[in-house]
Amino acid sequence: MVVGDFPIELDTLVVGAGPGGYVAAIRAAQLGQKVAIADKGTLGGVCLNVGCIPSKALINASHKYEDAKHSEDIGITSENVKVDMKKVQEWKTSVVNKLTGGVEGLMKANKVDVISGEVYFVDKNTVRIMDDKNSQTYTFNNCIIATGSRPIELPSFKWSKRVISSTGALALDEVPKKMVVIGGGYIGIELGSVYANFGTEVTILEGSKQILPTFEKQMSTLVSRRLKKKGNVDIITEAMAQGVEETDEGVTVTAEIKGETKTFDADYVLVTVGRKPNTEEIGLEELGIEMTEKGLVKIDKQCRTNFDNIYAIGDIVEGPALAHKASYEGKVAAEAISGEAAEIDYLAIPEVVFCEPELASVGYKEQEAKDEGFDVKASKFPFGANGRALSLNDSEGFMKLITRKEDGLVIGAQIAGPNASDMIAELGLAIEAGMTAEDIALTIHAHPTLGEITMEAAEVAIGTPIHIA
Repeated sequence: MVVGDFPIELDTLVVGAGPGGYVAAIRAAQLGQKVAIADKGTLGGVCLNVGCIPSKALINASHKYEDAKHSEDIGITSENVKVDMKKVQEWKTSVVNKLTGGVEGLMKANKVDVISGEVYFVDKNTVRIMDDKNSQTYTFNNCIIATGSRPIELPSFKWSKRVISSTGALALDEVPKKMVVIGGGYIGIELGSVYANFGTEVTILEGSKQILPTFEKQMSTLVSRRLKKKGNVDIITEAMAQGVEETDEGVTVTAEIKGETKTFDADYVLVTVGRKPNTEEIGLEELGIEMTEKGLVKIDKQCRTNFDNIYAIGDIVEGPALAHKASYEGKVAAEAISGEAAEIDYLAIPEVVFCEPELASVGYKEQEAKDEGFDVKASKFPFGANGRALSLNDSEGFMKLITRKEDGLVIGAQIAGPNASDMIAELGLAIEAGMTAEDIALTIHAHPTLGEITMEAAEVAIGTPIHIA
């Protein structure tokens, strides 16, 4: 594209190149739209660069270290196992670079123009995109806004060398001796687990009555028990962080715990209390885009804002801040622009936490289903009765299937156990396809696999369990 004083005309402009934006751009291009995508950062957004992908790389590395250190019960002992965090970070970066390079290749293959710079909306058909040297005006027929989110910074915990967000925690080139984690949601638990596996003494301060408060208590309890079993993790619930004192060597965190003030010394404090939508300073309010009190963009079933040619997806709209939700919405928005009848339906969107054991949920939870007026049956099968789980030496956990009593329709599932993140896909498909427990039970599953647990839970649901009494 040539930079100049005259506006450059675009068909569809995607603002933000994360998993929502770049997927939307590809789908729009597949549908014949002439697409450009703009972002001030790196292709792939938070997820690929400082979120989902690097965190899972570190989680994997920490598991390998922990397995090497603690496999005596299966007859494997090893000495002098060490962590070189600089090399771990180099490997993590190589994984990220492969994926971001892949996105760049996908943009070229789909003939999507990539524009680098900050976007500001002038009106409902015009933006100005600025980099360090230039400011260029672009006009568009349709626009998909996918600007994502960022970690919430608490007023009493300003980001610094020792007060870090998830981004900072993913970039440490040392294993701290001590770390305080404020917030026991999925980010805090995942990253806290990483450093606990590497040997850090971790204190988790969570404001509610349990960690991972969006999951059922029985699932959360499994994770708490596994973390405490490590011997270097302290979980404190109903704890409200008050402030921090920082020195060159570390921090002292003050928290109120059930009416009592306590302090915690550490090398770093990791603050993971949620994420904030990136909707300021790009001209949305001046344009007149309707927003919620939380700064989220209001959309309809096709991700359309109150302007019929402007769409919004991902972390800047209602719902959980999940990369796969953003990608799904991106496809819906791209198809809506092309005149297709696509609409969002969130029932079969899974939630996953890569903790120990892994947690995954899709569709209705048991109480949610009851609150919606469904007469349901909850059918559980333990990982401990599965041969593959036992052979992995990781048999703690269960699967719970939620079915309607009247017809056995699968409307929800929860999994706590190894590979729950992969296993949940079959249940999402079952819900999306309108399958019953009998449909799953009659599907032959390979043996010995963790996937058999899904079949076994379905057999419990229809009253014909084989491997539990």
